[in-house]
Amino acid sequence: MKKFKEIFQNRNYLRLFLAHFTSQLGSTIGLTAFMFYLLDRFSDQPAYASITELMYSLPTLAVFFIVGVLADRMDRQKIAYYCDWISALLSLTLMVTIYLGWMPLIFAVLFLRSAVQKFFYPAEHGMVQGILKKDDYTTAAGLNQLVMSLFMLFGNGFGIFAYWTVGVYGALVIDVLSFLISALLIRACKIDDIVKMPNGKHRIKDLSRKMMLDDFKSGFFYILKNKLLRTLLIGFFVFGVVNGGFSVMPVFMLKYKLAPELYEQFSIIIGVVFGTGIIIGSFIASVLSQRIKLYQLIIYGLIVTGGFVICSSVPNNLIWFMVIIFISSIGLPLINIGIGGWMPSIVDPKMMGRVQGLITPLMMLSQSLTLGFITITFPKLLSIEALYWLVGSCLIIVGIFYLCTLPKYSSEHEQSSMISEAKETGS
Repeated sequence: MKKFKEIFQNRNYLRLFLAHFTSQLGSTIGLTAFMFYLLDRFSDQPAYASITELMYSLPTLAVFFIVGVLADRMDRQKIAYYCDWISALLSLTLMVTIYLGWMPLIFAVLFLRSAVQKFFYPAEHGMVQGILKKDDYTTAAGLNQLVMSLFMLFGNGFGIFAYWTVGVYGALVIDVLSFLISALLIRACKIDDIVKMPNGKHRIKDLSRKMMLDDFKSGFFYILKNKLLRTLLIGFFVFGVVNGGFSVMPVFMLKYKLAPELYEQFSIIIGVVFGTGIIIGSFIASVLSQRIKLYQLIIYGLIVTGGFVICSSVPNNLIWFMVIIFISSIGLPLINIGIGGWMPSIVDPKMMGRVQGLITPLMMLSQSLTLGFITITFPKLLSIEALYWLVGSCLIIVGIFYLCTLPKYSSEHEQSSMISEAKETGS
């Protein structure tokens, strides 16, 4: 708690943290309400729910080429600020398209809104890396995990509650207000130019196609040459599979197996159970991160969580399902805090935007493929139990892969860093 208090004394970080929270709020409530709106209106077509989630992940593949380049070449603060404003306008547009009721147009606007939001996070992460000390990275990762926990705990609940009380239109109004608050918080930050523009000042007209292609290549080869980053990247692909599965699996488990008549109400309870486990796991991971190496934290989290995800496919009783889901959720923060605390310390600040710009689309590609796979195969070819086996197995396989590779590459990276620091000191 002392470390959390210290990091919040950094006013710029506090504003960015709150901006991240409110922007995430704007991304979550309306989308959740809309998914339940579709499940109500088209209950015999579960594919619409998967397509809604697909419209959140698929746009990354359309913009990944320029997201990281812009975050490294342009003013990161302005990128985040304008992303929020444009997202607010697109949320208003989405309200109009839902009123018109033409599904292709609705999904097109969802696609555009999601595409704009993909520019926010590389810019925000780059600023956070620049305004914090190296010792604070793991603490910041823990706080980000707590934000994720709160959304797991309350996100679906807020979305469903908004849908019940003010409808899908009211939920989207909340989205609009959340994006606007985030934009104002971003604008209030006082950040040095070297943090906002680590590669110097550029204008849009300076970004020729050749420069953007060269920057993209440099980011790609930067990852390929770094064994540690390259290995982590393989895991990120599988994490996308996990994210894609978890975005719809709990709702499907409730609606089509455990609580068909009361799935909306129990979705809130499942969210509370899962989020509570994440919060507890976040505190456990924060303590463990001070005592063991971060790659050990990641490996333990992957194997334990994967095992319990598989086990959660077994119960036919709702109580036992929630117990196992609760236990599995405790292991997730070990993975997220381990990776989130590690990445800023191994990535050059001048390359952070491009690295994030490549990691995110890789995850979203696998997430989109997973959602597409679920859309086609569930429930005709695959049962809900099979989906849980698929996701749990992916986590365990990555855990074993990391167990065989990360200790070696981590040691090599530490030695290389010590040699580089010694050379800089000598010069």
